[in-house]
Amino acid sequence: MSLRDLNLRQVVTPYKEKLKKIKVALFDVDGILTDGRIFYAGQEVGFNRFFHAQDGYGLKLLEKAGVKVGIITGGNSVGVKERFELLGIKHLFMGDEDKRVAYNKIKKQENVDDAEILYMGDEFFDLPLLKKAGFAATVPNASIEIKEAVDYVTYREGGMGAVREVIDLIRHAQDITPEIEDF
Repeated sequence: MSLRDLNLRQVVTPYKEKLKKIKVALFDVDGILTDGRIFYAGQEVGFNRFFHAQDGYGLKLLEKAGVKVGIITGGNSVGVKERFELLGIKHLFMGDEDKRVAYNKIKKQENVDDAEILYMGDEFFDLPLLKKAGFAATVPNASIEIKEAVDYVTYREGGMGAVREVIDLIRHAQDITPEIEDF
């Protein structure tokens, strides 16, 4: 199936029951919210990444609908921190590749169980969370072991709307429609 033919209202069908339960959606950064490329932006900014606007808007849509959003990344840079603070992401954990501590803190703070958590990651250190979360997703260029551990592999690449694709699956499963004001 090509991206042009992708109909997420149909794609969601086998995942609908799991996605209906999701109250917290957690995302890795490098390779998921970005294409995985990192560039040095000078001493003041450090290493930086490119983000996709649709992913950012999707995160805001989830929050507005009452689904809590969190970022758990092993990376640590000014640009990443500023991006998610600008989006108003409450749960932002950076700089530790052992993501289990952050996952458990968010789980406790939001008073949810694993079945109510979605996690999206693409690397081996994401595996503990991918295996624990009630719904797990990754991107097409993840290693085969990662793809075998998840419920869903996106059609879109990381940093190119893959997160929005998963967010739209949640929206369709939970009947979340963005409020759009007319003139």
